[in-house]
Amino acid sequence: MILSWADLSLINVLWCFLASCFLMAFFTHRISARVPKTCETSRAYEFFQDLIRYGKTKQNIKRADWLRVFDVPKRYFWHFYAISVAWNSFLLVLYLNFIYGSQSYPSWLNGILDILTGSTYTNTQVPQLSTVLVQVLLCFHSIRRLLECLFVSVFSDGVMHFVQYVFGLGYYVVLGLTVLCSDRMEKGTGTLLSQFNWIHTCGLLLFIGASFLQHQSMVLLARLRTGKSGTVETLTYRVPKGGWFELVSCPHYFAELLIYISLSLVFGALSLTWWLVVLYVFFNQALAGQLCHELYISKYESYPKCRRAFIPFVL
Repeated sequence: MILSWADLSLINVLWCFLASCFLMAFFTHRISARVPKTCETSRAYEFFQDLIRYGKTKQNIKRADWLRVFDVPKRYFWHFYAISVAWNSFLLVLYLNFIYGSQSYPSWLNGILDILTGSTYTNTQVPQLSTVLVQVLLCFHSIRRLLECLFVSVFSDGVMHFVQYVFGLGYYVVLGLTVLCSDRMEKGTGTLLSQFNWIHTCGLLLFIGASFLQHQSMVLLARLRTGKSGTVETLTYRVPKGGWFELVSCPHYFAELLIYISLSLVFGALSLTWWLVVLYVFFNQALAGQLCHELYISKYESYPKCRRAFIPFVL
């Protein structure tokens, strides 16, 4: 297969790099489980484990005092989604102005997209229905996750690394730009309504189902710490039960992967850039799911052996 210049664009290289980093982190973690106990006291090992873990998976590992300087409360997760709602809503408004107001993007935004895609904006670009739908769904996803963080999830005193926090703040900014990069590299024609086809329907249905699965999983996790009245009774960790927790330790991570796959379908399943995003999400969630799965197994002797980490019957 011959790659075009668009395939070698900076945005594609960026997502390939991020996917590769988490792939290496996943296998490095699996290999590190077999290293001699004496190696676990090395600074490199401690730093690596501190960097890839957050929340409950970070509480029981040995950590030097100097590493705690970089701790950020995990409850700050809501900051990520607040940024996402503001930024991606802003980009959606700009795109709607481009469609219905015939207004081009600000020069600074066009400059960024030129660099990321390696192509220059032209006035002949046709508005894409897929782009509008993905932007709307991304905003909906961010709003739902923000509300869940604020009103559903019960956070303990868990922490994350400062690097993870900064990465999370920038992640949805880059994601919104990636949507516009995918739009620029598409060659669709016709009016918005004429572009609608069956694969958009499949993507929308998968998005709805995956969003429901993720919300249900977050509710079940929250109920582990709340009473019937909804008040918080404990901050200790318990074995999650019910729903897809009977199949995997982290169905909310599996749902996250399905959400990104659904957005790829909305893009017509032809956007290489977005499939690279899906690849990144897969390795990212696989690492997080594996860490949670290992914690449950080590902490609870009666933990169901039939459960996988985050993909039912597979991983």
